[in-house]
Amino acid sequence: MNSFFFFQSALLPSGWQSNVRIQVRDQIIESVTVQALPSAGDIVEALVVPGMPNLHSHAFQRALAGLAERLGSTDDDFWSWRDVMYRFLQRLEADDLEAIAAYAYADMLEAGFTSVAEFHYLHRDVRGRLYANPAELALRHLAAADATGIGLTLLPVFYETGDFGGAPPGLGQLRFITDQDTFAQIVAAARSRMAGAPGRNVGIAPHSLRAVTAQRLQALLRDHPAGPVHIHAAEQIREVSDCLAHYGLRPVEWLLEKAGVDQRWCVVHATHLTDSETSRLARSGAVAGLCPITEANLGDGIFPTSAYREAMGRWGIGTDSNIAIDAAAELRQLEYAQRLSRGRRNTLASVQQPSTGRAVYDLATAGGARALGMPIGAIAPGHRADFVALDCHHPDLATRSADTVLDTWIFAGGRSLIRSVIAGGTPVVQAGCHRHRYGINKAYLRVLRSLTA
Repeated sequence: MNSFFFFQSALLPSGWQSNVRIQVRDQIIESVTVQALPSAGDIVEALVVPGMPNLHSHAFQRALAGLAERLGSTDDDFWSWRDVMYRFLQRLEADDLEAIAAYAYADMLEAGFTSVAEFHYLHRDVRGRLYANPAELALRHLAAADATGIGLTLLPVFYETGDFGGAPPGLGQLRFITDQDTFAQIVAAARSRMAGAPGRNVGIAPHSLRAVTAQRLQALLRDHPAGPVHIHAAEQIREVSDCLAHYGLRPVEWLLEKAGVDQRWCVVHATHLTDSETSRLARSGAVAGLCPITEANLGDGIFPTSAYREAMGRWGIGTDSNIAIDAAAELRQLEYAQRLSRGRRNTLASVQQPSTGRAVYDLATAGGARALGMPIGAIAPGHRADFVALDCHHPDLATRSADTVLDTWIFAGGRSLIRSVIAGGTPVVQAGCHRHRYGINKAYLRVLRSLTA
């Protein structure tokens, strides 16, 4: 089925263009014509940018947002937050997970994210038993993506140990555990259900070097030689010191030397890097998966984005714990962290691209597309038809044009400046609200009430 769109101003790979007419067939852009005229039946928008990929999400954690902001101990940190998250999982069932995921995905679409990499590590029920279909919970994320219209790269997580050295999993980790054969069944089921569907992809996610032994990681890479590979690494200083004690190498250093990290990989967080790791990770072709709001919320630290960019490294943004979902705010936090750590402004701009908003948007869409392993993040033939229309009548944007639009959206307006969103050629957000928002909210509230009863 064909559909046509007419944008008065749109950000294309060639830059800002006027009077852009786009033909879409089965979610994919077939043609882009500039300096065109609209035709009857075209969907018309004034000011459009490509949708942003979200390269790292744990959807279920959206329901935890705001519930871990109380002092638990005088040394409250990531690890104490993790204990709160583990307790939260004790009552979450399959229907709950799907409702929360749909709520999170609708929120992402309203906030400018048109695709998401779901780092999915819940495989068992609340008693620690596998479902009759081991892929049950993975496929619930697919159902939520289908219901909301968001693009999805599903990343089933392999998780076998509680810490470095093959330590047995703790009680809070029992819902994550799987063996290699069961994991293969989950991945195969996801691939079977998603095969050939536009805006759908499947990869694998060895959780971290804490949760996967070196031998098992090599086996997983042999079993799954194609598709994205995502892994948490070097998020916390304790993780780095524990990895050094066990392997004699830092986490990213170990991955670069032992795991064959290349363009398939997304190394999530990578917060604590040496100068050598920064340059080597950049040269590997991997994407650094940065989640600035979550990393700030958890006190993880600050990724050396400026140095990584200078080394020509690729990066994208994710929402991770989904504490707050806003594509512009993630980019703003990313740049502001560099300003605070380096003591200067506009750290991610350059002489070639002096607009900081444009610089970070271009880099994040390109890096996110590579991490999700799909043709997304650009208004170009062969790419998924994902468009974010900004409100050109909003006072903050009414006098702005070209790259100043992105500077204003990212650093001043945020998600309130989003007028509508088209995902896979389908309008899913109008006047800032998802088309199924009422039903999604109703189901989500039922879950919250049952969890707090």
